[in-house]
Amino acid sequence: MARMPSAQRRRQLTEAAIRAMARDGVPRTTTRSIAAEAGVSLSVFHYCFDSKQALVESVITTLTDHSVSVVKDALRPRATLEETVRAGFQAYWDHVRAHPDEHMLTYELTQYALREPGLGQLARRQYELYGAAYTELIEQLRGGRDLRLRVPVPVLARYLAAMTDGLTLNYLVLGDDTAWTDILDTVTAHIAGLVMADAPATGSGR
Repeated sequence: MARMPSAQRRRQLTEAAIRAMARDGVPRTTTRSIAAEAGVSLSVFHYCFDSKQALVESVITTLTDHSVSVVKDALRPRATLEETVRAGFQAYWDHVRAHPDEHMLTYELTQYALREPGLGQLARRQYELYGAAYTELIEQLRGGRDLRLRVPVPVLARYLAAMTDGLTLNYLVLGDDTAWTDILDTVTAHIAGLVMADAPATGSGR
């Protein structure tokens, strides 16, 4: 087996764990099945991850990065702020539709972490990651624009995380692609209304 830098090997195993967990469910996914999915020996797995907690945390972080990265790419400035916001939501929604198993896995991981002794903090970490991701996206949106937010950044970030969390679960349960264009338009108009006002002359934007 070709030697691989440990960070790269961890990424390989994390992606394998995501595939295995999305296919088989979190409780039924074993270290042996993850190693087999990645095409490595069990000893390589244990060299990269010394605990189930470390693996689950890596999976949670990677799943968050998957969806956040596509939104970052979509948040390039457009003719209006509302168009930019809409492009970000659309990129996220396209990811949900293309990878429903990954997004379903995020909810399963939350429940698993809350129920499994010693892993409860990982569920909290998961939602802290969501808030941090939205904080970063808000700051990216504000970059180069003179904007005043109607609510503090941490409040808006947590609100966005809670809203998209609920919308995503709703879609996974109900499906119905035809309804979501109008829903995303409504969400976009609401969010744009919270951030579109020009900043006052003092430069206070928080």
